[in-house]
Formats: sequence, structure tokens, C-alpha cells
Amino acid sequence: METYDYIVVGAGSAGAAVAYRLSENPANRVLLLEAGPDSNLWSQIPIGYAKLLYNPKANWLYSAEPEANTNGRRIFVPRGKLLGGSSSINGMAFVRGQAQDYDTWAQMGNQGWSYDDVLPFFKRIERYEGGGDDTFRGREGPLTVTDPPPADPIFAKLIEAAGQVGIRHNPDYNGAAQDGIAMSQASISRGRRMSTAYAYLEPARLRPNLRIQTEALTEGMILEGTRCVGVRYSVHGVSQEARCGREVIISAGTINSPQLLELSGIGNPERLQAAGIAVKHALPGVGENLRDHYAPRTRWAIGTKGVTFNDRARGLGMVWQALRYVFKNEGLLGAVAAPIRAFVKSREGLEAPDLLLGWVPMLTETTAKGPRISRQSGMTCYAHPMRPESKGHIHVVSSDPRKAPAINFNFLSASIDGELTAIAVRIARAVMTAPALAPWNISEIAPGPALTTDDEILDWVKRAAETTYHPVGTCKMGGDPMAVVDSQLRVHGITGLRVADASIMPTLMSGNTNAPSIMIGEKAADMVLKAA
Repeated sequence: METYDYIVVGAGSAGAAVAYRLSENPANRVLLLEAGPDSNLWSQIPIGYAKLLYNPKANWLYSAEPEANTNGRRIFVPRGKLLGGSSSINGMAFVRGQAQDYDTWAQMGNQGWSYDDVLPFFKRIERYEGGGDDTFRGREGPLTVTDPPPADPIFAKLIEAAGQVGIRHNPDYNGAAQDGIAMSQASISRGRRMSTAYAYLEPARLRPNLRIQTEALTEGMILEGTRCVGVRYSVHGVSQEARCGREVIISAGTINSPQLLELSGIGNPERLQAAGIAVKHALPGVGENLRDHYAPRTRWAIGTKGVTFNDRARGLGMVWQALRYVFKNEGLLGAVAAPIRAFVKSREGLEAPDLLLGWVPMLTETTAKGPRISRQSGMTCYAHPMRPESKGHIHVVSSDPRKAPAINFNFLSASIDGELTAIAVRIARAVMTAPALAPWNISEIAPGPALTTDDEILDWVKRAAETTYHPVGTCKMGGDPMAVVDSQLRVHGITGLRVADASIMPTLMSGNTNAPSIMIGEKAADMVLKAA
């Protein structure tokens, strides 16, 4: 058994940042545990997410329980299982969310989490290579963020079409205001994915005071009374323990963090007893408050040839795309998954956007080996509310840490989510049928022009929608009876234990969750160091 000052469980978006900052001081001995392998060749190449989405060597490959509002389907829930976590397999869109998101957290009683409070940590993350205002943007952080130019005519035309239906062009949605359409800012630099494995752990891995242990499945916390003193884990089936003198920080993500707490006997007593786990500390909110973006993908056929990647990235076209990537770091292989997005308001009078639209300039097909480019020329536009009110839960079903927990999203249980989803689909239709796009001879494939009422659209949503892979909230931050951590991310009632990842978010972000997760890691490390 070895002893460390700090143990970080999970080397993902937040955990890598926590370990990087804690180990900057050579006096701190830090152990970083990761259940997956060191890296994967495909994780370096932006388009590599298509190869990792269904790869069990890099992905937990979870699926949710069937429910009525998914038409009995098991929704696919990919989560990164390698250094960098989901930052190594995601779509690489870099979105902070709105100032209002964080101000809402602060208004809920979470002192220190207003936008003004978290902005310095967002700036600390990034080396932003675009323009923008230095009031909002960081220039010297470990993770490079880029502004892909709208060089392809398809993107310029989408911006023009959006303008024709009242959506302004906003080049920097991570700056002063979010609303508008823009090219997706990306955690990509010179053709390489900027995962936290690359940006944070590569520079830190040679530090003698940081031990990175991969293939390490954490099985639970070691508790002495109400104090966490270490962790139990196994490497290739061999059980081990590690003790810590100061704190354990769980950064295992929205699915695995509540799972670890419950495996350690921390959670709802009835849930724990049903799974055969001895109750160590009653905390009923563990695993509750699950939220995600339930997003239908509208699909559009394009009659004009040569417009989308369906025409330009098949056969010899893919060879050309590969050459563009190798020699110029551009083209399909070096692009963010959804290269252009719009943050829009569902109605007049709102202070900030509440809907998100994102475009993929091609149609894809799902196969057993993952997505592939369709032979049909077209485009995909996902559309959904950004701050859903529907809440689900994640709970263990067994005391076996190798057994996947049960994921219940409870999508569309809040009626407002359905109303806003239908509005988002109609806005997508408005953009795709705007005059600027008329020369492309566009026709609607899904949901189909015959579906016009809210009920018809929502029936299609239940049959077809997936998530955008943004689960949050299962170790909610707050002071209410269902909160799991306080505003310092300390687990209520347990000393020496914090949670730092997307699971602590009280509400879902207005956008993607990777950048906010890294920010949480940065802020958590700062709080830990100040406490020491």
C-alpha cells in the first residue's frame, strides 16, 4: 500500500486538469487513476471519434434503460475510457455556455460559481488563437482553442440563410454574448485533437511526484467513520489500495462518480440495501438530477451535387480529404463533428438563447462498426432545448463495480421540454428552407414535411432522437436535501472527499459540456490547494 497527498479518480476532462494543477507543486504526491488505457491512435485525429464511438477499448459503451419517451429504445451513452476521458472521443466543439448558466448556479446558493467567479478559470484553460476580447479570452493556457474559418461554401451559405430568418452572425459565442450562428470553436490545433490527455497530462507525466496508473478500475472509497482515507482499485484483476494524507477527488464523470459513491456505501439507503451494499453514509441525492440534451437529428436531402461531404468524401474523394489533412491539416479529417452551430431564442423577449441548432455537412448511417458516410447527398441538423427541465437518475444495480449502473433519463417528462423541442425543429426547417439555400434543391427527409403539429413532431422525436452525449447533475452541488456536494465540491457529511466533474452541475449548460467540465477541474484544484 502506498500513501499520497492526493488521489484523483478519473483522468478525463476534469480529472486531468485536477491532477495537472495539484502536481505543479513538487511537494504534493499525486496518484491519478484511470480505468482505461493510456491512449488510442485514433484519439489524436479529429475524425477519429467515428472510430472510437463504438470501440470498447476506449469507451464504456453504456446504454440507458428503455422508456416510453424513447419509444422503448435503449439510448446509446458513450463515455470515454482512456486518458482524457470523453475529451479524447468527443466532437471537439468548445462551448462555455452562457453567463446566465453560472449566475443561476450562484443564485441557487452556490457561492463562488457566478460567471464572474468562473471566468478566470475558463481563461486559464485556453490558448485561444482567434480574435475576440481579452476580457473574456485566455491566451496562455495549456489547451489550444481555434476558430475554423467558414472557408467551405456550405458554411457561408448556412450563415446567410440563418440571417434571412433573423439569426445574426456571432463569431465569438464564448465572448460577451452567446446568441447567433457561428463556426464551432474547436479543441483542435494544427490537425490534432486537443484532449486533456494531450494538453494537460503529456506535459505533466514526467513529474516525479505524479503517478498515472492506467487500466485501474476503482472499486470504492476507503472510509474510516465519516472520513475518506483512500481508495480500493484493481489493475488487471489484482486488488490494490492507496491511502491519501489529504484528499480524494472523484472525477469519474456523471455516470461513474455516483456509481463509486454508491459502491462505497454513500447514497440512498434503500437503493444501497437493494443492491447488497452496506450503508456507510445516507445521502439521498446521489445519482439523482440526471439531465442531458435529448436531440432529434433533422435530415435533409440535397439535390445539387458536390455540395456536401457525401459527394466529396467517398472513394477518391476520401483520398483527397486524407491528403488535405496530411499536408494542410484541413478538410473532413481535421474538422469538429458539427462545424457550425446557432444559439437561438424560442420566442421574443428572452434575455438569452434557449435553443441550440448544430449542422453536420453530410448524412451518415449507423452500422455495427460505427457511423459511416451515406451514399445519399445531404445534411443533418440537430435541434433541441439547451436547459431541459426533465430529470432522471443513475444507480448501481449490484455491488460489483464491473456491472454497469442503470441509466434512466426520463426524457420529456417536463412538458416544456417537448414544447421547446418542437419549436427548435421548426426553426431548423426555417433555416433550411431560406432563400439562400434554394439553389441546392433541398428536401426534408426527417421528420418529413407531413409532420406539422407538436404531437406529430414529438412522436417522431420519441422514435428517433438520441442525446448529444452531455449527461450532468448526478452529484449535484448545493445546500438542499438532495445536493451531494457543497459549493467547495466537498461531499456532504464526508471529510477528505470531493467530486469534480460534470456530475456536480445543478443544471445543464447552454451548450456542450467539455469546456465547463475542464473549468470545474481547474476550479476544484484551486479550492483544494487553498484549503491545504
